[in-house]
Amino acid sequence: MGIADWEIVIGLETHAQLNTASKIFSGASTAFGAAPNTQASAVDIALPGVLPVLNRGAVERAIRFGLAVGGAIAPRSVFARKNYFYPDLPKGYQISQYELPVVSGGGLKIKVSLPDAAGEKFIRLTRAHLEEDAGKSLHEDFHGRSGIDLNRAGTPLLEIVSEPDMRSAEEAVAYAKALHALVRWIDICDGNMQEGSFRCDANVSVRPKGSTTLGTRREIKNLNSFRFLQQAIEYEARWQVERLEDGGRVEQATVLFDPASGETRAMRSKEEAHDYRYFPDPDLLPLEISPSWIDEVKAALPELPAAMKARFERDFRLSAYDAATLTASRETAAYFEQAATQGNAKLCANWIMGELAARLNREEKDIVASPVGAAQLAGLVVRVADGTLSSKMAKEVFDALWNGEGTNADALIEAKGLKQISDTGALEKIIDEVLAANPKSVEEFRAGKEKAFNALVGQAMKATKGKANPQQVNDLLRKKLGA
Repeated sequence: MGIADWEIVIGLETHAQLNTASKIFSGASTAFGAAPNTQASAVDIALPGVLPVLNRGAVERAIRFGLAVGGAIAPRSVFARKNYFYPDLPKGYQISQYELPVVSGGGLKIKVSLPDAAGEKFIRLTRAHLEEDAGKSLHEDFHGRSGIDLNRAGTPLLEIVSEPDMRSAEEAVAYAKALHALVRWIDICDGNMQEGSFRCDANVSVRPKGSTTLGTRREIKNLNSFRFLQQAIEYEARWQVERLEDGGRVEQATVLFDPASGETRAMRSKEEAHDYRYFPDPDLLPLEISPSWIDEVKAALPELPAAMKARFERDFRLSAYDAATLTASRETAAYFEQAATQGNAKLCANWIMGELAARLNREEKDIVASPVGAAQLAGLVVRVADGTLSSKMAKEVFDALWNGEGTNADALIEAKGLKQISDTGALEKIIDEVLAANPKSVEEFRAGKEKAFNALVGQAMKATKGKANPQQVNDLLRKKLGA
């Protein structure tokens, strides 16, 4: 047997840091990058006598997520104490939700390569619940000692738990990317993986193909990049298969992924729920969410990606692929829509997915920081569509806009003398001169050498300093040559 004879089963638990200004149970700031322990209030560090007060903004963001994924919003949910002891957990327990989470069910569609799935697969969600983050242990620059930074303690998290519906590392990454895009789209999380705002735990098990019995899972903790997520799952699956094929057994455990070695290593045996001794937090009343509150949040939701994709296909006559690409992020969708309402929608889409995307990628810029605004791109596209600019000239104008040499395409076309020659009479005169000056190429073309025709096109473009409409030059030349 080999890994091809086994099925990988994957479920993800994702922690999305909610973008509230203050923490979930205190008024302390959640801003990133402050000096250690300068944003840890009396509530966060669990001084005697303090009481938590729930942040309404965190609840609203949880409701927003539940609506976006088609989940059920619990009219009554309960906060629980998850008991464990670790240096960065000052209370000795974490306030979380267990039996009654704020969101249940729902799911996300992802793109997959399975031919029988029409390119899509639905990943079910088990739940999404609110909880507080722990602090952070620091092991560098302490002269052989460790330090504790409690700035993160009490930061609001939404833990999003999927069903074990993914069957490959690629599917897990596709799901994580879709979830990442969604929480940013509905503006509940900034998605900054380097700062820890969005991180995944992957539960991985393997079973012989055809089996319906789940294998023993191991949980890979705190994966903060899509690349690491893929590498960790692929290594872990291979490790489990090799261990089972060698006659060993997989024991349930929590493991860490080492990016340097590309390997996972066991951290501790995996705890079960009873090990955490969950019980309702006596300091917090049950969370009650009224239908009117849900309606209020629903009314403020932006148009969701699937709905916008369908609208782009319908209103702008885009292909499903183009519409999906342009709605991959809310910022890209907004840029396209602004440009498309002023210019040719299909050409705008091509430029955004082509020249603009390549330049942004090369310079590591996000579209919101693009030096070429949507209105500027639309103005450029209009001049391509009406024949004023050739594709080569358009790239020259785009470069000038990108470098800040002008504010709009029309002014640059005028300043640089880039207007394309599309006058048939003027072009015929130039072509006649080219044919008269290149009798050998004419003779070779008529003898069946297509390269000679390309040489004549080149001469015509040279004579116009590249300003001639290439298609018109081709058409007129063939007409003149009787081709």
